[in-house]
Amino acid sequence: MMTGSTLLPEILWAQRTNDVYLTINVQDIKKETLTLTKNALSFSGESHGKEYALEVELYAEIDVEQSKKHISPREIVIVLAKKEEDKPYWPRLSAKAGKYHHIKTDFARWKDEDEDDEEPAPGAGAGAGASPFGDMDFSQFGAGGMGGLMGGMPGMGGMGGMGGLGGMDVR
Repeated sequence: MMTGSTLLPEILWAQRTNDVYLTINVQDIKKETLTLTKNALSFSGESHGKEYALEVELYAEIDVEQSKKHISPREIVIVLAKKEEDKPYWPRLSAKAGKYHHIKTDFARWKDEDEDDEEPAPGAGAGAGASPFGDMDFSQFGAGGMGGLMGGMPGMGGMGGMGGLGGMDVR
């Protein structure tokens, strides 16, 4: 399917317990074809005179009917519904292990498996009046909270001897 002039688009991926989030980074896509099967994703399209195509055999089966896509001028976002819900996270997007330079982690959407169903930490979200530091006890950090950290570096004095800043013309 891929010819010498066909490019691989960058794919960002993240997941939750029941979904896999994919972003195909191709701007102003024209003539796009996106095909989902229970265990594969196939994409092709054209952007700014360049052809893009990819095929990914997925790590596990998806529910094609429940999966969704959104095409914007900047990217294609796909939410793949995992066939087996409430199972452990996939260790990778593709069925075959290996390094795929065009598949990268989407850290903006990524959430660790153990964080998936947890409530936010105290103070997180910092609503009106909430402290972003939660219930942290600052008294454990030494006298006065900062100890002697605000006293400056020893031997620096009042920073004398900086006169003229080395011949710079300061106005």
